[in-house]
Parts: sequence; structure tokens; C-alpha cells
Amino acid sequence: MLADSVSIVHLLSRARVIAVGAVIVVFANATLAHAQQLGYKLLGGAGIDAGVQPPAGLAIIDRVLHYRSTELRGRDGEVVPIDGLDIKATGMALGASFTTQLQHETFLTFSLAFPLARLRVNSDQPTASINGFGFADMFVQPLRVGWRHPLFDVATAYNVYVPTGKFEPRRGGVGAGHWTHQFSLGGALFLDTTRTGRLSAMASYETNTRKRGIDIRRGDLIQIQGGAGVGVAKGLTVGVASFAMWQVTANRGADIPATLRGQWSRAFGVGPEVIAVIPSWSTKIELRIERELGVKSRPKGQVIAFNASYLMPRKHR
Repeated sequence: MLADSVSIVHLLSRARVIAVGAVIVVFANATLAHAQQLGYKLLGGAGIDAGVQPPAGLAIIDRVLHYRSTELRGRDGEVVPIDGLDIKATGMALGASFTTQLQHETFLTFSLAFPLARLRVNSDQPTASINGFGFADMFVQPLRVGWRHPLFDVATAYNVYVPTGKFEPRRGGVGAGHWTHQFSLGGALFLDTTRTGRLSAMASYETNTRKRGIDIRRGDLIQIQGGAGVGVAKGLTVGVASFAMWQVTANRGADIPATLRGQWSRAFGVGPEVIAVIPSWSTKIELRIERELGVKSRPKGQVIAFNASYLMPRKHR
């Protein structure tokens, strides 16, 4: 993920370039990916229900996510020594997702979301410290197609992240400064027709355009997010969420600093998740905590995600 860091001033030292840049990447990627599965860009943004087909109707979604890291890993997974490094990124997003049901258990979904984020980076090197706040890049899902069966779901989607957030070509910002196109395919398997015990996953391929105002293009990424859970009480599911991410093409552009060329990011994560469904409130709440493992060329930390979605009541004729 360090490729996005090349918007930092080129005269920074190698440690400062990596520290500041890696954090900007984590922050910029915290755009959105939540409860009703509004995208899969953010690591840890989807869990047990990543591939589950949502019900028909209009859902209003709120999400709060917190990322914390005190450690940066280099291209071979080694610790990059930066004294006093402390990264904190917190995001909140509000979105809407509309799903309509066609015949033969086929569903179409359209989604839109706007994120607000805050980033703090502290270290013993004052020039490598950042304090940012503002709106990040808008998320749009023009189309998701899903199929629902009593024992399995299948879904595919196209998502786009619009560079609406503030971005300065050589200083970064809360926005990524480029368009991201994401193509996803996945589904879920259920233990029985109650659909309480489940295993789901969503695989995504994302490609990025050239950054605005600077000759940098981040490499393509593959992500898999999902998990497994079982019902332990009425409306309550507990389980394990996980993710995996690999960069599959090189970062390109004449403006990438030499110290960041050849960086290929990678990360895995795993942790517990709890899902509560409250039918009387038409509300679904998710809480997950995932710790990163096997990290290369990016910070290694922990993600805490809280998602709440409200399915508006439908009028029956």
C-alpha cells in the first residue's frame, strides 16, 4: 500500500517517506465498505456477511471504524525503525443501499456513501507527523446482482471510488487523488434453511487511475474478505472474520520516489465478530476486531469496525 505515499515531498528521508506515506494510504482507503457491503476496499470492512445477499428494501447505513498501528513493515516484512510511531485513523460514514427483488430470487442493489475521517500520525520525527480531518472519497455502487437460495447466495458487483476528498499532489490528503474501479464476486453457504450458521467470502479486484496532478499510478490489488459464524441465540451470531490482500501489479509513474519503487503490499487479518439483528427495530448491528498478520510494505495494526444498518419498513398493498 506504500505506493500511494509517493505524494509526499521527495526530499523526505526513506523512513519519513515510508511512515507518512503508508499512513496516508491506510487513511485514504478508509473510504467505505460497510454493513450492507458498500464496497470491499477497506481491509476489515466486511466480515461474516461479506457474501450474503441483503433483503429487498432501502437500508440506511452508519459506520464507525478505527485503525491503530505503532509498527511499520518494509518490503520483506521487516520492522522499519521509526521511534515513537503512533498511527490513529478514525472514520465515520453515512450511506444508503437500495435492493429490489426480481423474479427467481434475483436481486439488484444500488448504493452510495459519503465518509468523514480523521488521521493522526505522531513520531519522534516532527516532519513525519500528520493531523488531518475532512471528507474522503465518495463510494458509488452502480450495480450489484445477487441470487438467493435457501442454502446459498451468490453475488457480483461493480464499485467505484470517486476522488472527491481533498488531495494535494505532493502532500497527500484525506482523498486518494485517483479513481478506483473495483469488481467483486462471492457468496455464502448456510448450514440449514434457518441461515443462521454460515460461511461467506467476497473476492475483489481493484484497479486505479493516475493520480491527479502527479505521475503516479498505484498497482492493482486483490482482496478476499469474509468469515464464518453460528447463531448462539435468537438474532445473535458470533464467529470469526478475516481478510487477505495482495498487490498484483507494480506501482507506475515517473514521480514515484526511488526509495518506494519495488514496494508490493500484502496483509492478512483475523479476529472475532458479533452480529445482532433486532427485528422490532429493523436494525442490524455488527462489531468486529481484526489484527493484521503477514504484513509487507505497509503499517501493521488493528482494525475495529462498528456497523449499523436500518432497513426501512416496506408498504404492503
